[in-house]
Amino acid sequence: MSASSDNAAPPLRVLVTGAAGQVGRALLEAAPAAGVTAVGFDRTTLDVTDFFAVRRAVKAHAPDVVINASAYTAVDRAQTEVGEAFAVNREGPRLLAAVCLGAGVPLVHVSTDYVFDGTREGPYTEDAITAPPSIYGMSKMAGEMAVREGLPGAHLIVRTAWVFSATGQNFVRTMLRLARERAVLRVVADQHGSPTAADDLAAALLVMARRLVADPSVSGTYHWAGAPPTTWHGLAEAVVAAARTHGPVAVHTVEPITTADYPTPAPRPANSVLATAKAEAVFGLTPPDWRSAVARVVARLLAEG
Repeated sequence: MSASSDNAAPPLRVLVTGAAGQVGRALLEAAPAAGVTAVGFDRTTLDVTDFFAVRRAVKAHAPDVVINASAYTAVDRAQTEVGEAFAVNREGPRLLAAVCLGAGVPLVHVSTDYVFDGTREGPYTEDAITAPPSIYGMSKMAGEMAVREGLPGAHLIVRTAWVFSATGQNFVRTMLRLARERAVLRVVADQHGSPTAADDLAAALLVMARRLVADPSVSGTYHWAGAPPTTWHGLAEAVVAAARTHGPVAVHTVEPITTADYPTPAPRPANSVLATAKAEAVFGLTPPDWRSAVARVVARLLAEG
């Protein structure tokens, strides 16, 4: 089945951290149709590195499950803001796990493809060796370890990749803006990954969370991302093609370039395609086609002007 709501399912109470981010917003938007009562906190209303604040929030709202969508995601800035990255990406999950353990509440923690070094041929499975080349990836890997150690048997770690939506800072929004401004786009074509729409991910996370509450034996690490695999260049071409269905755009060429042509402070994995077979088998989900999601995100952004 796809990640859709079950009208016969009992209500589920979910506490969402990182509610102002792409995934957090999508979770709150998807909740009602999924039969979920969700309360969200962003970094201004809940500091995930403050144990007592987290404990108060969980005690006050008594959720059936917590979904941690909070993260420090400035990949390049993390190379110099090491403390900030580890505070949110390691200490936050560690404290959430501790609070959830004390409250008897399971935790769903969102992680990333950047925990892998990108040297593997073919999709990464959940048991592949993690060896992140960037500070961001290291901090996210540390967060995963903190959840596993702090809440064994009552957690899901869900790695995803290349998240995009109509809100927040993301590649699809940037490419659409540049396509309306520039004649030529030069985009990296030797990094391979799995683009994932935030709303598709949110729907899957709610299905997973409901199952975890009902059956803690599914606890563990899973991958969930869009299909089929592509490159940043391929994703950019899809954005431009979707935009053209609504009218002319300035861009006429999307030029493929190499990673060496576009150096960044933080190294990126050359391959971070995620295998999703485990989540498909356990949760009965079907990988979403990111191309359809790009079309609807572009349509929404253009309609909003």
